[in-house]
Amino acid sequence: MAIITISREMGTGAYSIAKEVARKLKYTLVDGRKIAELAPQHGLTPDMLDRVDEKPPAYITAEDRLHAAQLKTIELILLECAQKGNVILYGRGAQDLLKGLGGMLRVRFVAPFDERVEMFAEREWIDPDLARELIRKSDHQRGGFIHFYFDRDWQDPLGYDLVINTSRMSKGAAVDVIVAAARDAKLKEAEAEAREMLDDIILCKRVETELLKSGKVENMHFRITAVDGEVCLSGHVHTEEEKNRAVKVAAKVKGVKRLDDDINVINYKPYKE
Repeated sequence: MAIITISREMGTGAYSIAKEVARKLKYTLVDGRKIAELAPQHGLTPDMLDRVDEKPPAYITAEDRLHAAQLKTIELILLECAQKGNVILYGRGAQDLLKGLGGMLRVRFVAPFDERVEMFAEREWIDPDLARELIRKSDHQRGGFIHFYFDRDWQDPLGYDLVINTSRMSKGAAVDVIVAAARDAKLKEAEAEAREMLDDIILCKRVETELLKSGKVENMHFRITAVDGEVCLSGHVHTEEEKNRAVKVAAKVKGVKRLDDDINVINYKPYKE
């Protein structure tokens, strides 16, 4: 069940390296194209993907919650691909989505900003000033996505197992390093436990997605945990009715064998008054 996650700065040449690693290891590369291929099976359209993919979600309005549900569905696609094993999850915060999972290699690609601009402008045949603007916006958006959604600094090296500077290492050398690391026996040792943990992560994500899609829960102040099909909802809602709706939606999710309700009802109106 080997899993490689790729985090990349725009203009580092990470995609061509990931494709070559996938070819050498005979892994499935789960990138934007693969997600678009699988999206219709999960009810996602191309417009939905364009609106939410790798963009910070919000939860304020009903439309925001719908967008968040679509983002959760993309995460479910990533998780289900990971469950099959022998995959490279490209971008989309996969290293944080699978935080704590054993048997996983987390790779990060970086390079100095000016060198990324030069490489990107040359590769795409565009003006360097345009390349500079696109890369600046990409860094801001991707870094913001990780910070907003996973509360982590995108550039923190401790979030990865390998950090590769493509301005200092050739493509061939980078491929060889990743392939060798992916074959490390230490990763294999953690696979059995990782598979069980991944099942629980997927179930939690399904519950969270259904709660967002339902439109019946106005405020998602929940913590969702799962162990072998037993799901616990904790946190708070504002009314007893909202609590009952949340429990009902969660209990119907496929894979939930038992649901423990630890939700508190907190009516904020008296405090405001």
